[in-house]
Amino acid sequence: MQYGYPQQPPFGYPAPAPAPAHVGLAMKRRNIVGVWLGLPLITFGIYTLVWYYKIHKEMLQFDSRRQISPAGSLCTLWFGGILLGIPPLVSIYNTGRRIADAQRAAGLQPSCSGGLGLLFVLLFGLWPLYYQAELNKVVDHYNLPEGTQVALAC
Repeated sequence: MQYGYPQQPPFGYPAPAPAPAHVGLAMKRRNIVGVWLGLPLITFGIYTLVWYYKIHKEMLQFDSRRQISPAGSLCTLWFGGILLGIPPLVSIYNTGRRIADAQRAAGLQPSCSGGLGLLFVLLFGLWPLYYQAELNKVVDHYNLPEGTQVALAC
């Protein structure tokens, strides 16, 4: 840098390309009542496990900078009940934090709380309804079909 001005490339050489923005894939919008009550009733609770895996996979595809293991999260939820139910509660809490990170990456003010998610575990199992409503905020922010490439804010 000379005299406070950025250095120009030598004559005949192209200017350097700007740093690429972070991109990800848009997530799927789901009906919150269907996620919470409808499909789990029809499938005897199996859909909740499928949904849990899918949202973690979508959050990983949305922002690959985050360390998310969809299979690990599912196994913690599924098999963690053997250990007095503590691992599933930790996983549900961390899911709330991951959703808040996704909201932040979309340029939204994070409104999802892992603590509130834990409270909703005790209230009629409302945590899938709450978490899907928070994920739908990210989906609605972009308003694009699932799998479409989107630019991340941070």
